[in-house]
Amino acid sequence: MRIALFYHSLLSDWNHGNAHFLRGYAGELLARGHQVKVYEKESNWSLDNLLRDHGPAGLEPFHDAYPTLRSTIYSPAALDLDRALDGVDLIIAHEWNDHDLIARLGKYRALHPRARLLFHDTHHRAVSQPDEMARYDLSHFDGALVFGEVLRKMYLERQWVRHAWTWHEAADTRVFRPLVHPPPSADVLWIGNWGDEERTQELEEFLIKPVKQLGLKATVHGVRYPDTALAALKDAGIRYGGWLSNAAAPAVYARHRIAIHVPRRYYTTLLPGIPTIRVFEALACGAPLVSAPWPDCERLFTKGDYASVTSGDEMARTLRRLLDSSEERHDIAARGLKTVLARHTCSHRVDELMEVCRQLGLDTTPTFAPARRELGAAA
Repeated sequence: MRIALFYHSLLSDWNHGNAHFLRGYAGELLARGHQVKVYEKESNWSLDNLLRDHGPAGLEPFHDAYPTLRSTIYSPAALDLDRALDGVDLIIAHEWNDHDLIARLGKYRALHPRARLLFHDTHHRAVSQPDEMARYDLSHFDGALVFGEVLRKMYLERQWVRHAWTWHEAADTRVFRPLVHPPPSADVLWIGNWGDEERTQELEEFLIKPVKQLGLKATVHGVRYPDTALAALKDAGIRYGGWLSNAAAPAVYARHRIAIHVPRRYYTTLLPGIPTIRVFEALACGAPLVSAPWPDCERLFTKGDYASVTSGDEMARTLRRLLDSSEERHDIAARGLKTVLARHTCSHRVDELMEVCRQLGLDTTPTFAPARRELGAAA
């Protein structure tokens, strides 16, 4: 197939956690022999912020880790969709794109019946900013790929699209994998961007207080941390590492004994069943994971894939127990990794995407011969 993907950014993962999955499934499509072209708007805010903070060197981790991926930068005023999409079979537009582009893609689809057009939602705005999401004109889209069953039902009930499929994120196991390193040098790791007060209380309860109480050696990576958050981390003795490229994450996981997951509040209340990409990342890297509560109502994982706690006190007890038992940490990590490799890789998600394409009447035959899979990559 010939496929066009419209992303906010392929190049940058600054405050762009979805970049992991977007890159991963694009790379998997290429490896299977499909012709893939990725478009991103010039001067998008994720890329602008990355270059502001780190200069051109900030792009080196992406280019080193994803040598087959390229991005076509476009100006909205100069974008000629007829030319860009000539002969394209499948178009997928991620929800971080501008409303105007989504409308233009819909109009293109209405005039080109051979193409198929899908909207891809990996955010909580359907519940946190429903009016903003309702402004997207999806009337000519063939459907939506959404990263949770609760979202799929929501899209259909609100009649935003005629068809919707649950399409969870997953791990790109070509990049996110266990690394062989010397013994870990630190205790606890949390990777996540601060956001807009969507989990401030949760971070205080499940990360900052337990680490301070136990006197642990901990690291936090992410961006958009206000001064008050940085002060709280410093007070707890937590090292703030700033932005961390996706490609560097596996090595960082390997240097810590335990990873912590603290979901945003929307994923524990209004959007149950969505783990977000951080769970897949940690488990794919072979990290023993301890998670603040989130309801796995879609049964993506099995008991023991990670340790789940319901309070800050339980988090402290669990961290202490796991830090004292390398055997238990190993068992949890092994179970989590096994589940990811069996069910939650980008290869699995591309299988699901191909089934959606067949339902839409597309011929999913690759354009080129599939590439030889890299040694050690998951099937």
